[in-house]
Amino acid sequence: MTNEDERARRLLEAQAKAVALFEEIEVRGLVAPGAGERAVSDGVRDLANEMFGTTRHWHKRIIRSGPNTMFPYRENPPDRTIGADDIVFADFGPIFEEYEADFGRTFVLGDDPAKHRLRDDLPRVFAAGQRYFEAHPDVTGRVLYEEVARLAADAGWRLGGWHAGHLVGEFPHEEIDGADTEGYATPANDTPLRRTDRAGRRCHWILEVHLVDAAGGFGGFYEQLLDLRPSTAGQHAATPAA
Repeated sequence: MTNEDERARRLLEAQAKAVALFEEIEVRGLVAPGAGERAVSDGVRDLANEMFGTTRHWHKRIIRSGPNTMFPYRENPPDRTIGADDIVFADFGPIFEEYEADFGRTFVLGDDPAKHRLRDDLPRVFAAGQRYFEAHPDVTGRVLYEEVARLAADAGWRLGGWHAGHLVGEFPHEEIDGADTEGYATPANDTPLRRTDRAGRRCHWILEVHLVDAAGGFGGFYEQLLDLRPSTAGQHAATPAA
């Protein structure tokens, strides 16, 4: 196994632990009416420690509900109590054995059909964006962002942030590339996503889909690894679609 194979394996293992963590969030009903966003965030932090001994997160822990789901990552809306008919998203970046995970999912409480439709569209937009990435070996950050924005618009939503994904890797990846626009899928990045970083390592990417309904005043979030899947760890990246 090459060093790059090992890096891919470790990133996939980190994501698998994040998947298990989020499954347990649902099992335990941590996202519930009457709970405060910060309290839920603290509960997820404690659960990650209980399950995996994880005490560090490479970016701020996010639980956002209702109108707070409209805000992009860099904003810090005030703490809010989750309502009975709310939409809620979680965005966490736990560090597992020095490898970063970055994982986001959306929960809907109640029966609002628009919120359920948005939640259900999130993985569809993600999957379509991933297929586009796989089919275009030379895709740049700008082009991928534009494609995800188009997919969002076709589904009746708009993107809520200035980028649609970013580098991920060994902690702290931001000391290598992450502070520059070249570390993001954003309109300012005309560099290919398939490349090596400044340390000579293969770049691995997170695809981040933040959909918002401007008229309805709510949004949702979905993110995970873009270029790696469980069946492709030994290939470094997903095989282009036929």
